[in-house]
Amino acid sequence: MSLRIAVLGRGAWGQTLADLWTRQGHQIQSWSRRDGTDPRSAVVGADVVVVAVSLAAIESLASALGSDWPSGLPLISCSKGIDLNQLATPSQLWQRRLGPVPLLALSGPNLATELQRGLPAASVLACTDGELASRLQAQLSGESLRLYTNQDPIGTEVSGALKNVMAVAAGIADGLQLGANAKASLLCRGLAEIGVVLRGFGGQSETLYGLAGLGDLLATSYSPLSRNYRCGLLLAEGRTEAEATATLAATVEGPRTARAALRLAEEKSWHLPICEQVVSVLDGLTQPAQAVRVLMERDLKAELPR
Repeated sequence: MSLRIAVLGRGAWGQTLADLWTRQGHQIQSWSRRDGTDPRSAVVGADVVVVAVSLAAIESLASALGSDWPSGLPLISCSKGIDLNQLATPSQLWQRRLGPVPLLALSGPNLATELQRGLPAASVLACTDGELASRLQAQLSGESLRLYTNQDPIGTEVSGALKNVMAVAAGIADGLQLGANAKASLLCRGLAEIGVVLRGFGGQSETLYGLAGLGDLLATSYSPLSRNYRCGLLLAEGRTEAEATATLAATVEGPRTARAALRLAEEKSWHLPICEQVVSVLDGLTQPAQAVRVLMERDLKAELPR
């Protein structure tokens, strides 16, 4: 069945999804703030709205759409991160503006450049309404993008957000040529750290080991196509955060997410040593090699909580 899909945001990911679904025969109406038009015009008559804007752009877009959101119209959020001011995930930001709309989160190991080349990938559609998720799963899956479902949108979003922080750390590790042992150890402990935040938000631990958790962590921590990974490489070279961001000339969500996670950690007494050292490097308080030493010299402990 052909769907009328409104895609809001024509960055790399939004355009990739629009192209994929066009090839599947769906009718696409896209919008970008660069158009200078009212985003509400793209939503009219849509069967589903897919939002692929940066986290920072959600608030203004939600304000523009909030008063006229059609009753029962599903919204699929593709944004990643934790808002630094409201300490909320993308779906939580949408709910605060739009109210109880049918919300889904789309996340997974999806490097846009690979999908644009026709390479296969999988992702997860997360929604508390399992029937809605299953229906959209069947309608939106295709040859290049296979969709799975879960009923943990918050855990899915938190996993997708925090893996960007760990990808920055992985880039630093590779930039310092620390080797495969160190990187594997870093990512394993990073996964545990993501779990602290996931459970703190009320997410399900099982989500951590799915496509939006471990899957996305692996893709973004090993691929030079990942902006967060490349940010870490530049930091390891001695670049500042501003210099790294300017070099990449693209949105890098990891730094803001790391700072949001630390703010939450202070409020809730979470222990997030990797996030802490990433922020210290970003703020210019610690050199990358020194941050590694700090992590290695931490007090010895059991791997799993007793």
